[in-house]
Amino acid sequence: MDTIDSLARYVPINKWRTDDQPRQKLVIKGIETLSDAELLALLLNTGHKHKSALLLAQEILSKSSNNLQELGKVNVNQLRRLRGIGEAKAARIVAALELGRRRQAGNVLFKNTIHNGQDAALYFKPILGDCPNERVHVLFLNFAHKVIKDCCISQGGISSAFADVRIILREALELGATSIILCHNHPSGNLNPSQSDILFTKKVVQAASILDILVLDHIIVSQAGYYSMNEEGLMSEEKQQRSQIRENNSPFGFAAIRMVIA
Repeated sequence: MDTIDSLARYVPINKWRTDDQPRQKLVIKGIETLSDAELLALLLNTGHKHKSALLLAQEILSKSSNNLQELGKVNVNQLRRLRGIGEAKAARIVAALELGRRRQAGNVLFKNTIHNGQDAALYFKPILGDCPNERVHVLFLNFAHKVIKDCCISQGGISSAFADVRIILREALELGATSIILCHNHPSGNLNPSQSDILFTKKVVQAASILDILVLDHIIVSQAGYYSMNEEGLMSEEKQQRSQIRENNSPFGFAAIRMVIA
């Protein structure tokens, strides 16, 4: 009996048994029964010459080590290098992955309030966790910690991104924000803040304090999790003698934050 893999290689999907075709399988058996490759094949819709959409999907996943997190890092040009992937197919894949990221981020913004560093990290991680280049984002909040706006204020290379403090504060004033949360990603996966990260935070805190704007936290994210400068004591009057990196399961409140960089 032919397996799905063998059918993928030698028989067009529309010639398969109806309940083996990804689209019909989804309708009849439920979306949870589809593999990652079958879901990706639905996005592709068609294959290439003697290559079915499912085989093409398997090749795409193979190029990403069969890891959806790695697939989330690819762009349109990278996908188009694979034979059988044109601009339209590549754009559909990238768009679907971006929708997934925005859905995750929307879980926090739907509540419209950031209560702690965990909330901020859960918002930023889907956006920045698998980004191949370093980016600096700022969450602008009102007095009740409700989100006014999320703004990317800088994009850089693999190891750094220059951010202008004046742009951050100008945006905060225009939006009427009373507090902000800084965030950037480390594409290397290392969550520990660099000395330049700490100095940048200190610079923002000092400038913002003149305008009575509070810097609640500076979050660093990667696929591994997040690092909170507030949680680790870098934004309190007395620097705590610890630098443990926490996963997304250790909430804390902003009420005790003091605007002094240790």
